[in-house]
Amino acid sequence: MKNILLAVTGGIAAYKAIDLTSKLTQANYNVRVMLTDNAQEFVQPLAFQAISRNVVYTNTFKEENPEQIQHVALGDWADAIVIAPATANIIAKLSVGMADDMVTSTLLATETPKFIAPAMNVHMYENARTQHNISILKGDGYEFIEPGDGYLACGYVAKGRMEEPLQIVARLNEYFNSSSQGATSESTTPTSSTFKGQHALVTAGPTMEELDPVRYLSNRSSGKIGYALAETLRDRGAQVTLVSGPTSLPDPEGVEVIRIESAQEMFEAVKQRYENVDIVFKAAAVSDYTPTEMLPHKLKKQEGELSVTFKRTPDILKYLGEHKSHQYLVGFAAETRDIERYAQDKLERKNADVIIANNVGDRSIGFSSDNNDYTMYFKDQSSVALGKKPKVELAQLIVDELETRWK
Repeated sequence: MKNILLAVTGGIAAYKAIDLTSKLTQANYNVRVMLTDNAQEFVQPLAFQAISRNVVYTNTFKEENPEQIQHVALGDWADAIVIAPATANIIAKLSVGMADDMVTSTLLATETPKFIAPAMNVHMYENARTQHNISILKGDGYEFIEPGDGYLACGYVAKGRMEEPLQIVARLNEYFNSSSQGATSESTTPTSSTFKGQHALVTAGPTMEELDPVRYLSNRSSGKIGYALAETLRDRGAQVTLVSGPTSLPDPEGVEVIRIESAQEMFEAVKQRYENVDIVFKAAAVSDYTPTEMLPHKLKKQEGELSVTFKRTPDILKYLGEHKSHQYLVGFAAETRDIERYAQDKLERKNADVIIANNVGDRSIGFSSDNNDYTMYFKDQSSVALGKKPKVELAQLIVDELETRWK
């Protein structure tokens, strides 16, 4: 189990650090948290203590253990330190080597790898002084987890949002995996991966079937497992193409991303690339039906009931099964009952090599959740239950399982 020291500073995004603490503990990291005085104006130590089940550090002069100098011991204890959110103020302090509180004192007294997730107003972030400070810290070896674009607390829609907790966890997983240390005690990256040099194609997210310029048919898929798979495969040395429906997730670094909307567009994108790929993970939740026509203008409200005619969309997994030559085909089955029976049936009908099934009737997992509970069903009639875990960890376990089976 790896040790993560999380430093939380005083921005409105501090509330996301509570979620980050939860995501890290779910991913089997041991987490300790430090809060600046300004951070405590937004969040309280008790929330982090309850989630991490560790003491929260707020005061350089409050020594929890008289046998240690706390701000030195914490840096030695950690395998990585994450500053999230990192304000313009903390970035400026670190760039000149200040040590006037628990966070800055700890960071100055350690050589542990450090990751900074900035969060601030777009003009503060783009300010020449902030960018100068960032460049200094990069030169000093700090790793930056770039902020995303979106709605900011100040009202702007621009760059400056702290990266989502799930993506920060994925970045740490990537770091530990690339260091050949492993992100958890249960899941480690093989030194020589079966996927190295192979071309993997992953589909992810929902599709959007338009009825008129305002309305569309879609589903609750978040795309999280598909994106986690794409990043895991990339980390194993594969060349990865991700065909994604509409999601709020950022494009994974080092992955070719094809953005689509409709089932037909996804079908065309996959079909065009299928001949040149070695393995396919069809994790997208593709609409089975689409309106027979897309109305050119908004459908106006009228008295009585409304009937809409739908037609079938292309069955992408079936097409891939019918046309595969050398490809290894991994499908997904989101069911609400008779999970095993439907998964086994789909495995045979679609000529897949693996079907990964889960119960989407359980609202605590699947779709918008960060967790899921998968069972893998193989052509040889064997099955592997992966259990309920965070999706970033499940992606690792899925690829781990295929390391010994594929080829």
